[in-house]
Amino acid sequence: MRAGAFHALAMALPGVTLDMKWGADRCYCVGGKMFAVAGREGEDEPRYCFKASDASFDLLTEEGVAEPAPYLARARWVLLRSADALPDDQLTAYLTQAHRLVAAKLTRKHRAALGLD
Repeated sequence: MRAGAFHALAMALPGVTLDMKWGADRCYCVGGKMFAVAGREGEDEPRYCFKASDASFDLLTEEGVAEPAPYLARARWVLLRSADALPDDQLTAYLTQAHRLVAAKLTRKHRAALGLD
């Protein structure tokens, strides 16, 4: 998936904001909590990183599609080996799942304020 398509997909999810962290990394957040990172602004070959469920984390890392994300693996984040490591429809499903996993940890009041409930 191209960086522009990833950005459009992430920003279309409810309550999402873009935050630049660590200098130039594009971080997608819901309720102030990160659920995905799309690498540095202007990278030729972005490497996508996102929160995964336990089963998805195991599946993606065991198949060699992704590796445990540096510094975030204990929280079950994966780093895709390349921008085209997954077909677009699968990456869309994983990104939507990442958003849902992080949003579920927000308080009920916060979710309601973001229009998530």
